[in-house]
This record gives sequence, structure tokens and C-alpha cells, in this order.
Amino acid sequence: MAGLLGLLVLLAPPARARPSQVQLARQFLLAVLRGDYEHAYQLLAPEVSAAITPAHFRAAARPLYEKGQQFRPAIDLYKLGLRIGEANDVRNFYSFMFKSDTLATRPQVQLDVTFRDSTATRILSFGLVPAPQGKVKAPE
Repeated sequence: MAGLLGLLVLLAPPARARPSQVQLARQFLLAVLRGDYEHAYQLLAPEVSAAITPAHFRAAARPLYEKGQQFRPAIDLYKLGLRIGEANDVRNFYSFMFKSDTLATRPQVQLDVTFRDSTATRILSFGLVPAPQGKVKAPE
């Protein structure tokens, strides 16, 4: 009996590791950038998808899609970290930049994805973050 159990363990497919947040964020953004809104919508946190219809999601994701058309949809992780909100809530975030923007001193735009906490597996929010603009000196 023990031999049969051992054989079954050896023949069983390997357990698939749960994707990391950065992998989920990338998967979500790539789906949006290729216009696969249905797949991206499925990656939203339940409270988000309960509050926003697929049509509203498509409208909210459209600016990201359009930037992907402008810069080409290949992306790289730019930065990650924690954001502290006004209510002292801490959110994990991941910002990506377009690969076509890698030679710039800073990206023109960042694609931002936020999770509720470090264990969340669904997207809480997303958006575009424009690069900070340099100060322009007035002529003397």
C-alpha cells in the first residue's frame, strides 16, 4: 500500500505555485494593453468588480490601452512599494514603464497597479501616473 501511495505521489503533476503580486500585476496590464478587457476584469478584486460593470471597466482601462498603442505594449517593472493612505491604510503597489521608454531619464508615464495588502491576489486599483514635470525657469 505504501509503495502504491509513493508511486501516486511521483506520478502526480507538480503543484503550481500561486503567482506573485508582481506577476499578477503584469498579467493584468498586459491583458489591458492587448485589449483583452474580459481577462483583465477577472483579475479585479471582488469588491471592485461588484462596484464596476465590465463596460465601465473598459472605459477606465481605455487610457492604458491607448498609451500602449502609442508606446508599444511591452512593459518592464519600474518600481514597487507601499503607499500609506489618509486613513493610514497601507497598499502594495507596482509601477511598470513601457520598454520603449527605458532610455529616458524617467518614464513619461507609469502603469500603476495596487493590491489591498501583501497577501491579496486580486487588483484593487490601476491607472496611469504621469511623470513629474521638471521645473521651468522663467527667463530673466
